[in-house]
Amino acid sequence: MNTVQLEDAKRGRSPLGAFIRYLQDGPHGTMIHSTVPPGMVGRACHFRSIDEYWFVLSGRGEVWRRARDGAESITELRPGVSVDIPLGTVFQYRCTGGEPLAFICTALPPWPGDEEAVLVDGPWEPKNTAAGTP
Repeated sequence: MNTVQLEDAKRGRSPLGAFIRYLQDGPHGTMIHSTVPPGMVGRACHFRSIDEYWFVLSGRGEVWRRARDGAESITELRPGVSVDIPLGTVFQYRCTGGEPLAFICTALPPWPGDEEAVLVDGPWEPKNTAAGTP
């Protein structure tokens, strides 16, 4: 059994640019807390072997997704919204509000490492993705 307080969680940076805190990592999945500062646009990518599920806690933003069949959508991210990133989906996110966009992200199976993300071109120019701590 494992218990982690958000303020004590190990910090890092996702390969797409968001600030992350590692919450749980088990044999079947990984959970992180992700923060996207105001004005930040993450890098676009698709994953090699995982699905992700997001639940927005605070802030405002957008996620662009292109499914394997070519269908595209832009979804508003706001508190209470949950989205999926199925395996093979190309996606990109951005914070559109004046406060950080914060969401819980669960990866299934567990996140294998930063080489999981295959960077590609998306609809928005990445912005403010350099290393740092919020």
